[in-house]
Amino acid sequence: MRIIYNNHFPFGDFQAINICGIIFAKRCYGNLPEYVQNHEYIHTMQMREMLYIFFYLCYLVEWLVKILIYRNPIIAYKNIGFEREAYENHYNPHYRHSRRHFAWFFYAFNAPKQ
Repeated sequence: MRIIYNNHFPFGDFQAINICGIIFAKRCYGNLPEYVQNHEYIHTMQMREMLYIFFYLCYLVEWLVKILIYRNPIIAYKNIGFEREAYENHYNPHYRHSRRHFAWFFYAFNAPKQ
């Protein structure tokens, strides 16, 4: 996994973003912690199994639907199945080896834990 450190991207308060398996991280945050790298690697696995373009299409559609449901773009983002899978497993360094294909599907269609 390649990480490119820079001063401007991703925008806003995000520390890192994964574009087609390449991680762009803001230099001001320093080196990415292992759990953030793991989070982004989970996204890379999701992208690969969805042939990249379908990942981005599904991500966008799910986010838009969840904006309608939650009426808040940040809460919608946190409830996207891809993000829920990555956030719930980014502290587990072994998850990438035990992960089932299309595991994000479970997170997308099951209610978040309260």
